Amino acid sequence: MSQTQHKKSVFFLAILLILKIPSVLFAQTSVSENVSENTSTNPKLEQATLENVIQYAVKNHPQIQQSLIDQRIVENTIKSKLADWYPQINFNYNLQHNFIVQTSIIGGNPIKLGVSNTSATQFSVSQNIFNRDALLANKSQNDVRLQASQSTANAKITLAANVSKAFYAVLATKQQIKVSEGDIIRLQRSLKDAKNQYNAGTTDKIDFKRVSITLNNTIALKKSNEELLKARLQTLKSLMAYPEKEDLAIVYDTLQMERDIVIDTLQQVDFTSRIEYKQLSTLKNLREAELKYNKWSYLPTVAVNGAYNLNFLNNSFSDLYSKNYPNSFAALTLSLPIFQGGKRKANINSAEWQLKRVALDVSNLKLSVNSEYQQALATYKSNLAVFLSQKENMELAKEVYDLIQLQYRSGIKTYLEVITSETDLRTARINYYNSLYLVLSSKVDVQKALGQLAY
Repeated sequence: MSQTQHKKSVFFLAILLILKIPSVLFAQTSVSENVSENTSTNPKLEQATLENVIQYAVKNHPQIQQSLIDQRIVENTIKSKLADWYPQINFNYNLQHNFIVQTSIIGGNPIKLGVSNTSATQFSVSQNIFNRDALLANKSQNDVRLQASQSTANAKITLAANVSKAFYAVLATKQQIKVSEGDIIRLQRSLKDAKNQYNAGTTDKIDFKRVSITLNNTIALKKSNEELLKARLQTLKSLMAYPEKEDLAIVYDTLQMERDIVIDTLQQVDFTSRIEYKQLSTLKNLREAELKYNKWSYLPTVAVNGAYNLNFLNNSFSDLYSKNYPNSFAALTLSLPIFQGGKRKANINSAEWQLKRVALDVSNLKLSVNSEYQQALATYKSNLAVFLSQKENMELAKEVYDLIQLQYRSGIKTYLEVITSETDLRTARINYYNSLYLVLSSKVDVQKALGQLAY
């Protein structure tokens, strides 16, 4: 082998190594990133306000993490498809020993064609000029990325709505427990007074027993709500992907929540603001690109390619690489299927029908969004009316209870009326808090129907 040929071989091998090293380093980096991400644990939330709880869930829930991983997969798939536009450089090596060299008869004489040992090294390069697969990847890459990000956004919106409702359910139960605790303190005080009056002979056993019955029922209700609270807290933690054994310190302001219940009920629904419509718009763009892709099947695939071959031929294996018989070429390749049994026409028709189906999906979405909004708005208005009446009832029940309590201590009213007024007050307070969280939950449904939830 001459010195010039040797330098050429070393040069081509160096290029090969340079091309391979970045991919190896990238693979190692990706693996290390994945390992570090998988070993991370979810932190503890110090102040579990509604906004903090939603942000925590959006950041840590496995479904959202899967959507983000899907986005990374899509991005790498796009890069893989677009790589077909770059020059494709390949290296091939072959070493062959012929135990029996092929013989052919030429001019009546047997002639051996070839030598006992052959070796070939090839460096080839090809470049796509027109390739519909690579062209589709280039034209649709932005829409594919957008589709993946919109799927993540849709998952976040759904999760945020569910977390909000679970948060309000926890608050409703906590408030019921709080009401029961206040009632228990008052009933225990009333029970003590009833005992003293009974021991003093001013009343009979009826008042004492009525207080005991009411107290026992209130304690049982409190215990029931405490068990319910555990289940609802667990549901909220699951939606948040929160550590099961960690405490979740719920922080809320009832007065602020009362101010937050208001929403403009005169708004008109615009289905184009919904994430589902945006997803369908992106899908329509992808279907149009797919239709063009199928129409491009009538066009030829064009590429240029070339190769440089180093051929080594020798009967002696030890002298195989002593001499090189190189050759090289460049070519233009054009490939055009002429007849495929109607396959291309069928694919085009299928793509056209899929595009029409997306248009019908948009029409169906418009109908469903209008129906969903009207239902959510009706529920919100109903819950708001109940809340306002329950708030007034609670204030009235408190006034009635305080008045009857004073009259009972003055001997004007019977204890039965005290028990009745206390029951009314407890019911009014529980109904007030339940209606407050119901109207807040229904407000979330209205905002979702209007497309106003965004995370």
